[in-house]
Amino acid sequence: MINGLRNYVNNIMEEKRFPIGKFEFPHSYTEMELKEWISNIEQFPQRLEELIIGLSKEEFELTYRDKGWTIRQLIHHCADSHMNSLIRFKLALTEDVPTIKPYFENKWAELPDCDIDNLEDSLFIIKGIHKRLSKLLKSLDKSKLNREFFHPENKIKIKLWQNIALYSWHSNHHLAHVKLAVKS
Repeated sequence: MINGLRNYVNNIMEEKRFPIGKFEFPHSYTEMELKEWISNIEQFPQRLEELIIGLSKEEFELTYRDKGWTIRQLIHHCADSHMNSLIRFKLALTEDVPTIKPYFENKWAELPDCDIDNLEDSLFIIKGIHKRLSKLLKSLDKSKLNREFFHPENKIKIKLWQNIALYSWHSNHHLAHVKLAVKS
């Protein structure tokens, strides 16, 4: 009985942590999937704004799960993460299998620039990054999509088309977190 209850609670927590499921790197892609991934990335800023429009300062402090990030922290995290993603794409397009620099996203989310008064700044970053990233991604041909970077934490090479899939998922993943927090 106790194990069953523990499993039930763990499953609920896991569903809130990964509301759209965990990301798995694809081994291939179709043109249709690639267009959908790029479209998700391109539409992320607008979809995010639609979710947060009209929220009060107090509501930006809502979380999607116990010990989860607040909506405010999610917005700042997306600005930081997607900024790093654009840099990783550019490194892979201009260098031969560069080793990217991981960063401590939890520590970044606690820095003074991630307060409630800087939300508009992070939203501007997200809009600009996604506009530039979308333009860049739409320009890539198959040879460029197959360029890679090395991720030292995971000890894997990631092809650019796989990174497009990852950031499409990442965008939708955090949109789902914001939706959960707003509903709570």
